[in-house]
Amino acid sequence: MSGEVNPIPEGFHTVTPYMTIKDASDAIEFYKEAFGATEIFRWADPDGRVRHAEVVIGDSPVMLTDEAPDFGMAGPRSLGGSPVHMFLYVEDADAVFDRAITAGATELMPVEDSEDGDRRGGVTDPFGHVWYIGTHVEGISREELQKRYDAMAGR
Repeated sequence: MSGEVNPIPEGFHTVTPYMTIKDASDAIEFYKEAFGATEIFRWADPDGRVRHAEVVIGDSPVMLTDEAPDFGMAGPRSLGGSPVHMFLYVEDADAVFDRAITAGATELMPVEDSEDGDRRGGVTDPFGHVWYIGTHVEGISREELQKRYDAMAGR
């Protein structure tokens, strides 16, 4: 092998989500429809079980796999929820939120303006993962953000 290899593969970032999902093939199709994902790789068993797949949403890759209980890998539906949520920044939070709902997500919180300068809402996808969908609409400093949070907490 010759040449220098980048320790972070092209198109990836330092942190890349890796999601375990029951029915990963269906999830890939949902992410395409709801979030405009592009599938870039899929390795599946002959029975269709996804061993490893990669999609890109916006400029961010997401890796995913089907549940593999024999390896201790279970998705949110099997676990009764997930402590990890995804945050998706988009050009138009309202439009993407509506598209996710139409594709089969359920509303967790409606899209509204928030104190931190984002317009956002939350959905739970049909596979149990929570996605916050936001558009940054107001540029505010960290200091101003802290003041707003302190005011909300009554400090």
